[in-house]
Amino acid sequence: MRTTLTATEAIRARGDDLVALSHFIHAHPELGYEEYESSRAVANLAESAGFDVERGIASLPTAFRATQGTGDLRVVYCAEFDALPDVGHACGHNIIAASSLGAAIGLGAVADELNLTVILLGTPSEEGGGGKIDLIRSGYFDGVHAAMMVHPFPAERLAATCLAVDHFDVTFRGKEAHAAAAPWQGVNALDALTIAQVAIGLLRQQLRPGDFVHGYVVEGGSAANIIPSKAVGRFMARSLTSAKLAELRARIDACFEAGARATGATLSIAEIGSAFSHMESDQEILGHYRAAAEGLGRRFTLDDEGAAKPNISTDMANVSLVVASIHPMIMIPTNGAVNHQPEFTEACITKDADRAVMDGAMALAHTAIGVANDEHLRARLMARS
Repeated sequence: MRTTLTATEAIRARGDDLVALSHFIHAHPELGYEEYESSRAVANLAESAGFDVERGIASLPTAFRATQGTGDLRVVYCAEFDALPDVGHACGHNIIAASSLGAAIGLGAVADELNLTVILLGTPSEEGGGGKIDLIRSGYFDGVHAAMMVHPFPAERLAATCLAVDHFDVTFRGKEAHAAAAPWQGVNALDALTIAQVAIGLLRQQLRPGDFVHGYVVEGGSAANIIPSKAVGRFMARSLTSAKLAELRARIDACFEAGARATGATLSIAEIGSAFSHMESDQEILGHYRAAAEGLGRRFTLDDEGAAKPNISTDMANVSLVVASIHPMIMIPTNGAVNHQPEFTEACITKDADRAVMDGAMALAHTAIGVANDEHLRARLMARS
């Protein structure tokens, strides 16, 4: 099909720029809502490719919207570019940003012919904050008919099990005292956190499949001979749906309350960012993605064999509840490493990772072309908005 060829040629013409962008983001890891260099690099390249770019949207300095075309069908590609603490781009957001921009460039080349508008959204802080949720609340997904991105992973998968998740800080406050001379005058905040962690550990035996809780100690005292007056833990709770997550949180919060009650410490819980929902992938759009990816030589053996889907969480899930969306996983070889490991960081800057940038861009662009030419699907998406 001529439009597919035109989109492919447009992406290939920018291939060196896209790979260089992926490498630049990888070399400049920035945490959520602080992705100043990465966001600027993606937006600048979009602008040089002929997109109209609005920076700092939704009062977020690192969010942007880049638009090309004026057609009726509105397709969004989401560009993530935040990194993780310590391990940098161990989730491959450098690949995501470059492939989403590449897809937008390819689709932009045929936007007028297909009567569509292509939008690239720079979406900050996927690793915890929920930049896409900020953009939903500010109306940047209003009137959108389809939203897409690909995510690097050690295997080719059409979809993952996207768990609803809360992020929150737990703070216990007690009272200092000399740990040898008068420990009875103190209230041990660290003991409160320890009791809560033990209670959570025991609770895990009774958790439903799909329920998870994990966290770490952020602060636990200042000296061994001082009863800790403050202890802070950072936690995540996950479940299959938002409703089940609310039920899980009630049980987990009771564990923290037990720590406070047992020690006399006070307890406060502060939510971090926005809660991520479960995801509902659009199966018809996903069918077009599969055809496009297989046309590039990628295979979905694990999906065909019925292998269990990997568990992840993403704010793209929240998008899927308001816009027809897909979030497939694109394979990069990792020698056994999984996402969020340092070895995965290294795998995101290889020749195979560069190929994933290009394949991801072409697969996403071809997917949107397929959607635009699918009269039944196009009508369904247009009617939904």
